[in-house]
Amino acid sequence: CALDSEVALRVGGDFFFDPQPGDSPVKLVLIAGGVGINPLFSILLHIADLHGYQEGKGNGYKMGTVKLYYSAKNTSELLFKKNILGLMNAFPGKITCRFHVTQQSSQICEELQPHVTGN
Repeated sequence: CALDSEVALRVGGDFFFDPQPGDSPVKLVLIAGGVGINPLFSILLHIADLHGYQEGKGNGYKMGTVKLYYSAKNTSELLFKKNILGLMNAFPGKITCRFHVTQQSSQICEELQPHVTGN
Protein backbone atom coordinates (compact mmCIF):
# COMPACT_ATOMS: atom_id res chain seq x y z
CA CYS A 1 0.00 0.00 0.00
CA ALA A 2 1.05 3.54 -0.56
CA LEU A 3 0.32 6.53 1.65
CA ASP A 4 -3.40 7.39 1.51
CA SER A 5 -4.33 3.97 0.06
CA GLU A 6 -7.73 2.61 0.98
CA VAL A 7 -7.58 -0.78 2.69
CA ALA A 8 -10.15 -3.19 4.07
CA LEU A 9 -9.37 -5.32 7.12
CA ARG A 10 -11.06 -8.45 8.32
CA VAL A 11 -10.14 -10.17 11.57
CA GLY A 12 -11.43 -13.62 12.48
CA GLY A 13 -14.70 -15.20 11.54
CA ASP A 14 -15.67 -16.55 8.13
CA PHE A 15 -13.76 -14.99 5.28
CA PHE A 16 -12.81 -15.99 1.76
CA PHE A 17 -11.38 -14.69 -1.50
CA ASP A 18 -13.51 -15.60 -4.51
CA PRO A 19 -13.11 -13.01 -7.27
CA GLN A 20 -15.17 -13.30 -10.44
CA PRO A 21 -13.79 -12.92 -14.01
CA GLY A 22 -15.09 -9.36 -14.44
CA ASP A 23 -13.83 -8.05 -11.07
CA SER A 24 -11.04 -5.49 -10.94
CA PRO A 25 -7.63 -6.85 -9.89
CA VAL A 26 -6.73 -6.26 -6.24
CA LYS A 27 -3.50 -6.37 -4.29
CA LEU A 28 -3.84 -8.49 -1.17
CA VAL A 29 -1.96 -8.35 2.12
CA LEU A 30 -2.48 -11.46 4.24
CA ILE A 31 -1.37 -11.41 7.90
CA ALA A 32 -1.16 -14.62 9.94
CA GLY A 33 0.15 -15.77 13.30
CA GLY A 34 0.79 -19.38 14.27
CA VAL A 35 -1.94 -21.82 13.22
CA GLY A 36 -3.96 -18.85 11.95
CA ILE A 37 -2.16 -19.50 8.66
CA ASN A 38 -4.60 -22.29 7.76
CA PRO A 39 -7.37 -20.30 6.05
CA LEU A 40 -4.84 -17.85 4.58
CA PHE A 41 -2.79 -20.70 3.12
CA SER A 42 -5.95 -21.91 1.39
CA ILE A 43 -6.45 -18.41 -0.04
CA LEU A 44 -2.78 -18.38 -1.13
CA LEU A 45 -3.25 -21.68 -2.99
CA HIS A 46 -6.33 -20.24 -4.72
CA ILE A 47 -4.32 -17.17 -5.73
CA ALA A 48 -1.61 -19.43 -7.18
CA ASP A 49 -4.30 -21.24 -9.17
CA LEU A 50 -5.59 -17.90 -10.47
CA HIS A 51 -2.07 -16.84 -11.51
CA GLY A 52 -1.50 -20.21 -13.20
CA TYR A 53 -4.82 -20.04 -15.02
CA GLN A 54 -4.12 -16.44 -16.07
CA GLU A 55 -0.70 -17.42 -17.49
CA GLY A 56 -2.09 -20.50 -19.24
CA LYS A 57 -5.29 -19.12 -20.73
CA GLY A 58 -4.93 -15.35 -20.62
CA ASN A 59 -8.56 -14.80 -19.60
CA GLY A 60 -10.63 -14.95 -16.44
CA TYR A 61 -9.86 -12.96 -13.30
CA LYS A 62 -6.58 -11.01 -13.49
CA MET A 63 -4.95 -11.48 -10.08
CA GLY A 64 -2.90 -8.68 -8.54
CA THR A 65 0.03 -9.24 -6.21
CA VAL A 66 -0.22 -10.82 -2.78
CA LYS A 67 2.04 -10.30 0.23
CA LEU A 68 1.87 -12.70 3.15
CA TYR A 69 3.19 -11.69 6.57
CA TYR A 70 3.42 -14.72 8.83
CA SER A 71 4.68 -14.82 12.42
CA ALA A 72 5.47 -17.70 14.78
CA LYS A 73 7.73 -18.40 17.76
CA ASN A 74 10.41 -19.98 15.58
CA THR A 75 10.89 -21.33 12.07
CA SER A 76 9.94 -24.87 13.10
CA GLU A 77 6.46 -23.53 13.95
CA LEU A 78 5.98 -21.85 10.54
CA LEU A 79 3.45 -24.22 8.99
CA PHE A 80 3.55 -24.73 5.21
CA LYS A 81 6.85 -22.80 4.94
CA LYS A 82 8.26 -25.05 2.19
CA ASN A 83 5.00 -24.80 0.24
CA ILE A 84 4.99 -21.02 0.63
CA LEU A 85 8.61 -20.80 -0.58
CA GLY A 86 7.60 -22.95 -3.56
CA LEU A 87 4.76 -20.57 -4.43
CA MET A 88 7.10 -17.57 -4.20
CA ASN A 89 9.53 -19.32 -6.55
CA ALA A 90 6.75 -20.31 -8.96
CA PHE A 91 5.30 -16.78 -9.08
CA PRO A 92 8.20 -14.37 -8.44
CA GLY A 93 7.06 -10.84 -7.68
CA LYS A 94 3.42 -11.93 -7.67
CA ILE A 95 3.46 -13.91 -4.42
CA THR A 96 5.82 -12.74 -1.66
CA CYS A 97 6.16 -13.60 2.01
CA ARG A 98 7.92 -12.23 5.06
CA PHE A 99 8.24 -14.61 7.97
CA HIS A 100 8.73 -13.17 11.46
CA VAL A 101 9.98 -15.22 14.39
CA THR A 102 9.79 -14.03 17.99
CA GLN A 103 11.77 -16.66 19.93
CA GLN A 104 14.25 -18.20 17.50
CA SER A 105 17.20 -19.76 19.34
CA SER A 106 18.70 -21.95 16.59
CA GLN A 107 20.28 -21.08 13.24
CA ILE A 108 17.78 -20.25 10.49
CA CYS A 109 18.20 -22.47 7.43
CA GLU A 110 19.78 -20.81 4.42
CA GLU A 111 16.66 -21.20 2.26
CA LEU A 112 14.54 -19.23 4.74
CA GLN A 113 17.11 -16.60 5.80
CA PRO A 114 16.30 -13.99 3.10
CA HIS A 115 12.62 -14.09 4.07
CA VAL A 116 12.86 -14.08 7.90
CA THR A 117 13.05 -11.24 10.40
CA GLY A 118 12.88 -11.64 14.11
CA ASN A 119 13.97 -11.50 17.69
